[in-house]
Amino acid sequence: MDELTDLRPVVATSHGRVRGTVEGARVVFRGIPFAAPPVGDLRFAAPRPPREWADVLDASAFGPIPAQAEVPSSAVAPPPSPPDDGRGCLTANVWTSDLSGRRPVMVWVYGGGYLAGSSADPGYDGAVLAEEVVVVTFNYRVGAEGFGQIDGAPANRGLLDQVAALEWVRDNAAAFGGDPERVTIFGQSAGAGAVAALLAMPRAARLFHRAIAQSVLGTFVSPELAADVMAEIAAAVGKLDLREYVDRWGSFAYGVSPYAPVVDGDVLPATPWEALRDGASRDVELIVGHTRDEFRKMLAARGRVTAEMAADALAALAPDAEAYRAAFPEASPEKLYELVHSDWLFRMPSANLARNHAGRTFCYEFVLEAPGNGGALGACHGADVALTFGNLTGPLVEKMLGPQPNAELVAVSAAIRAAWTAFARGDGPGWGEFDDTGTTWVIDADPIVRSYPEQASANLWAGHDFPCLPLREGSLS
Repeated sequence: MDELTDLRPVVATSHGRVRGTVEGARVVFRGIPFAAPPVGDLRFAAPRPPREWADVLDASAFGPIPAQAEVPSSAVAPPPSPPDDGRGCLTANVWTSDLSGRRPVMVWVYGGGYLAGSSADPGYDGAVLAEEVVVVTFNYRVGAEGFGQIDGAPANRGLLDQVAALEWVRDNAAAFGGDPERVTIFGQSAGAGAVAALLAMPRAARLFHRAIAQSVLGTFVSPELAADVMAEIAAAVGKLDLREYVDRWGSFAYGVSPYAPVVDGDVLPATPWEALRDGASRDVELIVGHTRDEFRKMLAARGRVTAEMAADALAALAPDAEAYRAAFPEASPEKLYELVHSDWLFRMPSANLARNHAGRTFCYEFVLEAPGNGGALGACHGADVALTFGNLTGPLVEKMLGPQPNAELVAVSAAIRAAWTAFARGDGPGWGEFDDTGTTWVIDADPIVRSYPEQASANLWAGHDFPCLPLREGSLS
């Protein structure tokens, strides 16, 4: 195309023109404001439209990352933020192969425990995935700015940022060669929890047509619990140890982050499971799944697990602690601890989303063991993200996938990308719907389709609806 021969192609968006770069076979635009900078009076406000600009905006570099802190379960510190030239952190990035096309659009929602994350993460580079689709990534507010419960401020500002980004995609996708009638949102961990929330949010209705939720983080909280957590964060000196608040916060104190979407009755009227069971987003096609060993990587940071720790976790998290022990009679305390955390945080919320969704639903489980760390991490949380994007090198990826991607990883990455992009096109992912037989795509070196592999856990959690987590009765903030 003529546009691709121009080293700095210009596209007109709804707020002004932007100049991108040609990188190989892709045209890339970075750091495009989709909302006003959330600073000053707007720091804890709902997102506002950005000001229009008259000159052509240089869209060659990512915008600044949202304010954030280190994720407690991660050894990865927040990346350095690019300097703010006034456009603020609420920016979007686009990878496209054909500016005059009409291709499906895939919009990525990053994870990070609602505490951290940025679209500038090299792992979310959309170049490989954008061979057949237009890829959009964006920033949203995290931590106190995005999810802290603050008097006088709207709840779930991070989710409202996501809605603003999707409105920007609706209004501007065609200018980048995308089809605004074929928008797929996809995300992992807290990003998948956000995808689940967007499925339940009236404000997000009709802004996307398909959704992919990878390892849904299943914690959703009441306004009272969120306010109590925020009060403790404000008073804390240093890091907040969630386990010190078990008496007040219950199972939420066993989570990986002090932040979660708030079921406030307005922005988020109900938990995703309740909303989907009542028919929300029934016209949206859904892929949802998880890794086999979700908590393995986080367990490595916890140190030795004692029998007492396992008993406490089972009592706090499992629907029936003794039934758990009976279902896994050979499991060590460490294995039971890992299983109940994997199930409570990610695996069963993902399965529950699949079961409650009234529309077309497809399920998967990722079981390919990550070769990094001598294979000790198994098929751990996050091991599928690099394969989803096809970005198989880099220092952070090496910790899980090893220094050099082998032929097996390359093949599995290609299979995941083919399934995800076919789904985005509207052709289906290539395996059957998740029905009464539990049809599941099991992603290994040689992927197969079979019944849901984690039925033993699913039986234990049958009837558990992952309710909105409350502040315990009698607690004082």
